[in-house]
Amino acid sequence: MDFSHRRKNILTGEWVQVSPQRSKRPWQGQVEELAKSSAKDYEKDCYLCPGNERANGSSNPVYQEVYIFENDFAALQREIEREELNEADLLLAKSERGICMVVCYSPNHSETLSDMSLEAIHKVVQAWRKEYENLGALDFINHVQIFENKGEIMGCSNAHPHGQIWAQESIPQEVVKEQIQQETYYKEKNTNLLGAYIELELQKGERIVWQNANFVILVPYWAVWPFECLLVAKEDLRSFKDFSLEQELDFAAALKILNVKYDKLFACSFPYSSGIHQAPTDGVEHPEWRFHMHFYPPLLRSASVKKFMVGYEMMANPQRDFTPEFAAKLLRN
Repeated sequence: MDFSHRRKNILTGEWVQVSPQRSKRPWQGQVEELAKSSAKDYEKDCYLCPGNERANGSSNPVYQEVYIFENDFAALQREIEREELNEADLLLAKSERGICMVVCYSPNHSETLSDMSLEAIHKVVQAWRKEYENLGALDFINHVQIFENKGEIMGCSNAHPHGQIWAQESIPQEVVKEQIQQETYYKEKNTNLLGAYIELELQKGERIVWQNANFVILVPYWAVWPFECLLVAKEDLRSFKDFSLEQELDFAAALKILNVKYDKLFACSFPYSSGIHQAPTDGVEHPEWRFHMHFYPPLLRSASVKKFMVGYEMMANPQRDFTPEFAAKLLRN
């Protein structure tokens, strides 16, 4: 459709307004100042570089590959008071236990996923898998969220390439939305929602960016962010627990390819927020779940023009200018 229309996000049940005619408008809005990427392998003032002292006084080991530690300023705490508040069903609160980890991808201060070797990225994947399994095995952890905020524009407080893992008692609301949609579809169709969706996308081909034997990268039909991507397992993988060695390697290859494509798009170290969605660790089977990873980049027309969520997006529903099909074509090429 080359006119204004709405598209439904089948993973959340929400809608996005698509307005392709607006992509022709001249831009006179905010132009971002590009953050300079470090060309150094090591920064003496970096809290995450090997051997350096962190903000809380602890020191990093002189690590040679992936390094993981518990966040010194964690958003979730292991040991807390058990409290609940309910005043007239209007003021509601409850305590929330959890664990926050920091995952340094490499000892090299300037090496992002697009720069790393496939072998090095595979070690990151294996580290993610180990943390998902170990944290998820704890009796009070019902969800493990692996994510990355890449780039200063995404609020990343340290340039050293790293991600985070937050594990907690509750299943967070974005995951709950996906849980409801996938579970409803599974009960009605006796098949997997994302499995059926990517089968259709592979037939059509117009939103496919790249694929290998086990994973596919696509711009989802309902994409909100200009160059949003979804990385989905082709097989019925619910979580890292189901991965074979071959699937770990294919997932690592997909991460490498997408990051390289992103960086080449506007000739910059492409910023984004990314996160892995997989089955909760609440002791339930979850046959409805399909392992997938979201990438939400904020760049719109160039390395210096950002998409803002304001006005209509905040008060009504998300809106995008150019179509997901156009974005997929640019990334594919």
